[in-house]
Amino acid sequence: MNLDELRIDLARRGKRGLHFILASVIIWCAVLIVWLLPIEDIYTKTLLTFCFTTPLVPLAFVISKVIKAEFSANSNPLNKLGLLFSYNELLYILIAMWVYAAAPDKMVMVLAIIFGAHLLPFGWLYKSTAYTVMAVLISVSIFIIGIIFDPVIVSIVMISFEIVFSIWLIIEVKNLQKVATS
Repeated sequence: MNLDELRIDLARRGKRGLHFILASVIIWCAVLIVWLLPIEDIYTKTLLTFCFTTPLVPLAFVISKVIKAEFSANSNPLNKLGLLFSYNELLYILIAMWVYAAAPDKMVMVLAIIFGAHLLPFGWLYKSTAYTVMAVLISVSIFIIGIIFDPVIVSIVMISFEIVFSIWLIIEVKNLQKVATS
């Protein structure tokens, strides 16, 4: 297979990572719940926010089974590139850890920007307009919204973005499957 065929193969088998985006809807709902709780200490809320982001991968794994997407297409050499793109986000979490101490009221905003920005290379990998557009839209919009509004609003906007993103990916996946069967 040539490079484009490998990209299409990965996108088709993994349904363009839809399972991770659906899992992120659940994660952002959990973050919203944390910020709606009557907890006065902001450091407790930010720590809980970190804790509630950790089940992303197990949730995505379960969702991949439900939607019949390959969780990891190991036989495709580009799968390792997708993992590298994801691991890159772990390095950015160091920024969020600093924000936890320096400006805890902005940590949800920073997490959302990191999440949005890390989507960009997947636009190329999956040949997906949805990833490319949402990476920029999330990062820029959340930066502006997060400066003006509190973490509850940021979380609500992220849930909305993730739902729109999920629907867009479902459409892209269906179109990709139509092309594969024709």
